[in-house]
Amino acid sequence: MALGLKRKRNISGSADAKRRHVEDESEGNPRATFPSDAELPEDDELGGGAEDEELSLDEESEDGEEWGGVGEEAGVSAPTNSATHPSGSRPKVPPTGEELRAIKDATELYRSSSFKLQIDALLPNIRPKYSRSAPLDHFLLALHKFLLNLPPVSPRHPLAGSRELLEKGVAVPYAPPLPTEDTNWKVGFEKPSEIVLTGSWVLKTAVKAKDGVKYTVDVAVVMPENLFQEKDYLNGRYFHKRAYYMAVIAAAIAKKKSGLNVEASYESVSGDPRLTTLVLRPRPDGSADDFTKLNAQVRLLFVLPSTSPITISRLSPSRSNIRSSTSSTSPELPTPLYNAALLLSLTPKPHLLTVHALKESVPAFADALALLRVWAHQRGYGAGNHLCIRGFEGRGMFWVSVLALLINGEEPPQAAGFRKSASKRRPLGKGLSSYQLFKAALDFLARHDFGQEAIFVKSTKLDAAHRFSSQDYNAHEAVLVDADSMINVLAGVPLSSLDMLRYDARITLDILDHAPITDDPFQYVFLKDQRDIATRFDIIARVDLSSAKLHNPSAHSILDHGSTYNALISTLISTIRRGLGNRTKAVAVLHPSSQPRPLSNAQPANPSVIYIGLVLDTEHAFRLVDHGPAAAEQETEAAKDFREFWGDKAELRRFKDGSITESVVWEVKNADERGHIPSTIVRHLLHRHCGIKPDAVHTWQSEFDSLLRLPPSIASVYQAGSVPAGFKAAMAAFDTLVKQIKALDEELPLAVLNVSPIAEGLRYTSPLNPVSLPANVVSALPPAARYLAPMELVIEFEKSARWPDDLRAIQKIKLAFFERLASALMTAHPGLSAHVAVGDGVTTSEIQDQAAIEVITTDGWAFRARIWHDREATLLERAIDDKPHVPKHLKQGEGDARERALAAAALEVYTRRFVHAPRHHRAVAALSHRFTAYSGTVRLVKRWLAAHWLLRGHISEEVVELLCASVFLGSGSSSGPESAVNARASAPGSKERGFAQVVELLKDWEWEKGLFVPLYGNTDAATSSEKPRMTPAAGTRQGAWSVATEMDPDGHMWTSAGPDAIVARRVGVIARATWDCLHNIESSQLDVKTLFAHPTEHYEFVVQLDPAALPRYCQNVNADASVWTKKGKYANLRGTQDSSDAPLPGFDPAQLLYDDLRRVYKDTFMLFSDPLGGDRFGAVWDPTLKNSRPFRVLGGFSSTPARKESEKSKDKDKALVVLNEQGVLAEIQRIGSGLVRKILVQH
Repeated sequence: MALGLKRKRNISGSADAKRRHVEDESEGNPRATFPSDAELPEDDELGGGAEDEELSLDEESEDGEEWGGVGEEAGVSAPTNSATHPSGSRPKVPPTGEELRAIKDATELYRSSSFKLQIDALLPNIRPKYSRSAPLDHFLLALHKFLLNLPPVSPRHPLAGSRELLEKGVAVPYAPPLPTEDTNWKVGFEKPSEIVLTGSWVLKTAVKAKDGVKYTVDVAVVMPENLFQEKDYLNGRYFHKRAYYMAVIAAAIAKKKSGLNVEASYESVSGDPRLTTLVLRPRPDGSADDFTKLNAQVRLLFVLPSTSPITISRLSPSRSNIRSSTSSTSPELPTPLYNAALLLSLTPKPHLLTVHALKESVPAFADALALLRVWAHQRGYGAGNHLCIRGFEGRGMFWVSVLALLINGEEPPQAAGFRKSASKRRPLGKGLSSYQLFKAALDFLARHDFGQEAIFVKSTKLDAAHRFSSQDYNAHEAVLVDADSMINVLAGVPLSSLDMLRYDARITLDILDHAPITDDPFQYVFLKDQRDIATRFDIIARVDLSSAKLHNPSAHSILDHGSTYNALISTLISTIRRGLGNRTKAVAVLHPSSQPRPLSNAQPANPSVIYIGLVLDTEHAFRLVDHGPAAAEQETEAAKDFREFWGDKAELRRFKDGSITESVVWEVKNADERGHIPSTIVRHLLHRHCGIKPDAVHTWQSEFDSLLRLPPSIASVYQAGSVPAGFKAAMAAFDTLVKQIKALDEELPLAVLNVSPIAEGLRYTSPLNPVSLPANVVSALPPAARYLAPMELVIEFEKSARWPDDLRAIQKIKLAFFERLASALMTAHPGLSAHVAVGDGVTTSEIQDQAAIEVITTDGWAFRARIWHDREATLLERAIDDKPHVPKHLKQGEGDARERALAAAALEVYTRRFVHAPRHHRAVAALSHRFTAYSGTVRLVKRWLAAHWLLRGHISEEVVELLCASVFLGSGSSSGPESAVNARASAPGSKERGFAQVVELLKDWEWEKGLFVPLYGNTDAATSSEKPRMTPAAGTRQGAWSVATEMDPDGHMWTSAGPDAIVARRVGVIARATWDCLHNIESSQLDVKTLFAHPTEHYEFVVQLDPAALPRYCQNVNADASVWTKKGKYANLRGTQDSSDAPLPGFDPAQLLYDDLRRVYKDTFMLFSDPLGGDRFGAVWDPTLKNSRPFRVLGGFSSTPARKESEKSKDKDKALVVLNEQGVLAEIQRIGSGLVRKILVQH
C-alpha cells in the first residue's frame, strides 16, 4: 500500500475491543496502523520554513514491522518453514480487523488517509513541549509565594500613588479618562485573594504562533473585593484601581531583591490601555527557574473576584458608564466597548471551565481548535511581528466559541429575539473528527454574515440563561456571545476584518472541496504563510496617520474605545467600508501586533503607519457612479447623511432614464485611471473624515502603470496628432480590414472564409498599448520612436479542389493570392499600402510557409497576414512518412533524410502557426474579457521578463500567457465548471496582485514536473476528452519547461525552442530576487522600478548598441529621453530628417542583429536581450569551449592555438586549440557596424 502501513508487534486481539477511533486519538494513542512518531523537526517554526519541509509519514516505529502478506493471524504464531521463509526473515501477517477499521475511519472521517497522517504529524509540532516545563512550574510556585507575601499599601490619591511609583521607575498605566486632583476616591493594594492558572497553557490547547512569538502562560491574579466599590464601573474608576494594583506588583517584581530573575513589562492588547497586562520574561541564567528554552512568557491578568461589589447588570452593552460633566441634559450614549473591557475581568475562570468541559466531552476538540488556530495564524488572524489583521489579537475565545457553537448549537430564536434568523443552528454532535470540526468551522465562517445576524452560543448548563437580552447588543457591530453568557467575544472586532475572515474561509473551503484527491491541499491550508500582502490584496494603501485628525471628534467615542488612536482607526475602517460598499469583497486594516513596553511607559505606542488592503469585486469595483437618494427625498435624513458623507463630491444629477438622484461621479480619462477608482475613494474619504491628506495615502498602482506606457514626451506627440491608440482602436482597425478583405470576393479566385487574429495586440496582452503610425506623425517623431509593430493574421479561403498537391506549388499559389489581394486592396482603398513579403532571410526551405502580405492602413496600422491551407498538413505528413502502415524498422534507409527533416520542420511551423495559434488567441482573448486583471497581469509579466532579457529570445509570449492563466484558472489536473467557480473566487482583481502571484509561482515552481493549465475549459470538450489530462515531465525536448493544456498534452508547443535548463534556473533566481524586493512594501521602501532593473554583472561580455539607431528605444523601461531630445545645429532641420522614409512594419535592427548573432554563434555563447527597446546584449560563453582541445576541421567555433602552461606564455601548442574570444568579439563588432557602440568584457 502507498500509505506505508506499519503494524506493531504488541497488538491486542481482545474480542471485546470496540470501535472508538476518536477516543483513541484524544488520548494520544494513535492506532497501530498509523505511526505515532512521524513528526516534523522539533525546531521548525510554521512561519520560518515548515512549508518547505516534506512530512516524513512512512517512518517505522521502534518495534514495528512492515506487513507484506498472509502468514500469521493476530496473536497466533504460525509455524516457520525455511523453505517458505528464508533464514532471518519474519513471517508476514495480515492487518487485523481493528487496523482495517482504523483505515476505514481515516478515509471516512478525514479527507483521506494521507491527510490524517499529515495532521497527526503536524499536531505535535505546533504544541509546546510540556515535558520541558519543570523550570516553569518551579517559577510559578515561586511567583505564587512572592505575590502572597507582598505587603499592603494604604489607600491614597491616584496621582499621589502614581508619583510614588514613578520615583521607582514604574509608571501607572491609567486609561482615559485620567484621574485629576479633584478625584475623591483612592487606590490601594492588598495581597491577592486568589491566584489561578488559566488560559490555553494549563488546558494544553496552546498553539505555536508566528514569527517566534512566545507561548503565553496566563496567571489570573484575583484582586481583593474590599479594594472596590459599587460604582467603580463609572468613568474608568475600576481600570484606574486595577492599573495601580498592577503597577505595585510590577514595581515589586522589578526589584533586584525580589528573587524572580525575570524582565517585567507592560503589554496592551490592540493598543487598548484598559487591557494592559503584566508580562514576565525570563533572563537566561541557567537556574532552576530559567524557562527560557520553553520559549514561553508569563502574563499576569488582574481580575475581579466573583463576589465583586460591581453589579453585573450595570455592565450591559446598552448601558452608559461614562458620565459627561459638560452637559447634564444630553442623552446618555451606550458604551459597549468600555463595558466589554470591564466584563473581561470576570471571564478568565468561567472560560477555563468552559474549554475544559468541551475538551473532556469532545475528544477531537483540542485537535480541531489547534488546526483552526494554525489556519488563522498563517493568515494573520493573531499576533505576529509582520502585518496582521486588526481586531484578532488576544481573541482566543472567539475560536473556542465557534467550535462550541458547532458542538452545542445555538440558543433558540425565541430566547434570543432580535437580529436572528428564522431557525437556530443545531449541534453537529460530539463524535466528529478534528478535520470534520475544522471544516465545519470554515463552513460557518464562510457562510455567516456577522453584520446581519447575532449569534448566541447555547450553554451546556440546564439553568443557564444569557444575562442580557439580544436588544442590548445592538450597539455592537458584530455579536457572538459565548457559552458562559457573559460577553460578546467580537466586541471591538471591525466588520471589515470579519469580511476578510469570511473571504479566506471561503477560499480554503473551495480548495478542500474541489481539489482532486490526487492534489494535496494540506500545505496550502496549514503550512504556507499567507500573510504576503502583495499576493493577498488587489490594492494596497500605505496610510501615514501622523497628520490625522477626525472631522467630527467625539469625546464619548474616544472614551468608549479607550484611546484617541483606537477611535480614529474605528472611524477610518467603518468609513472606508461604507464608502466602498459592494466594490470590495473585503477590506482589511493591517499593522503589527502590540509589543511589550518598559514599565516606565504608561501608555502603549501605536504604529503611525498602517496598511489598508482591498480585495476587489471586479463586477462593481470600477463603476463610475455611486447613486444616493432621489431628488424627491432632498430633505430626508438619508439625503442629508449622503451629502455629509461624500462632501463636495455629492451632487444632483439627471440620468438617461429620467431619474434625478443624489450621486457621486468619478471622472476618469483612461482605463488606467478607472482602475484607480477604489483608491481614489479611499483618499477622498480619509481626507474628509479623518483629516489625512491625499499624499499621505500611497498606493503603487501608478508606478506599475507607468511601466506599460510610452515616455510622456513621446506620448504627447501621439496625442497632439490625434493618433488612434489602444486595444480598442487596434480591434476596430482589424474589423475594418476584415470587412475590406471580404468585400473583395469578386476580385479573388476564392472567397475569404475567415480572418483570424493571432497577434498579442489583438488579445489585449501586448506589454505596451498598440499604436498606429500615420504618415503625418512620422516626421514629428524622433528616430528612436518610429517602430511600427505588425499584427499577425491568418486568412482562410473557402474549400477548393483546384489547389495543387505539390508543396512547392502551394507556396507559389500563395504568392499569387497575395499579389492579387494587395493589388485589389490598394485599388479599392487609396492611401492603403500592401506589399508581399517572402521569407525572413534565414529559412531557405521551399516547402515551409514563408509568404505573407504586409498591409499598412490609411490610419497607420500595420498587419501581416498569411494563408492557411489545410491540405498542407496532409502533404507534409506524407513527406515525412509516405508509408505509415509499414513498421519503422523496415523503412530504414528509404527516402531522403534531408527532405524528411525539412518536412518535419515545416509541419511544426504549420501546426504552431495555423492550428494552435488561432485557438490559443481565442482562449486568451476570452480570458481577458472574463478576468479584468488578466490582461494587465500578462502585460506586467511580459514587461518584467523583457526587462530581464528573457522574453521572446528564450521565453515565448504564449507560454507567458499560459503561466498567467494558471494563476487565474488554477493549475494541476482539475478543469471544468467546478474549477472555474473556484478560480473566479480567488482570482486576482488587479494586475499588481496578479503579477505578484505569477512571481510567486515562478519562485516555487518545480519546472521539472511540468504544469497543466485548463485553458480551454469545456469549450472543446469533445476534443479534450480524447486526450489525457496529464502533467508531463519536462526536458523531453530542447525546452525545459512543459506547460500543457487540453489541446497540447505534451506541453511543448510553445516551449520547444526554450527556455532550456539554464534559462529555467535563471528565471527562478530572478523570481526569488523579485519576491524579496516585493517584501519591501511592508517597510515602505518598495521602488517598483527596481523590480525591472536587470543586473549585468553575471554576463561575461555586454554589447552596447547605439540608442539613436534603434527605432523602438523609446520602449525601453529605462529609456533616456536625452537620446531623442538632443538639439542639432539647425533647429528647423530636425523636423525634416527622414520624413520621406515610410515606416517598415516590424523593422527592428537590434532584433535582427540579435537573431543573426544567436544563429551564427549558437554553439559559442548564450545571448540575452530586451526585445522592448533594449540597447544592450548580454552573453555568456559556453564553458566547455574554454578548455583546450585537439584541433579539427569544422570544429564549430572560432579557435586559436592554446598557450602552453609549462613554458613561456608566448609559446603555443599547435595541437591544442581554445575559443578565440577576441576574434569572436571583433567579428561581432564588424557584423554590427553602425549599430554596435562598444563591447564591454567583464570576465
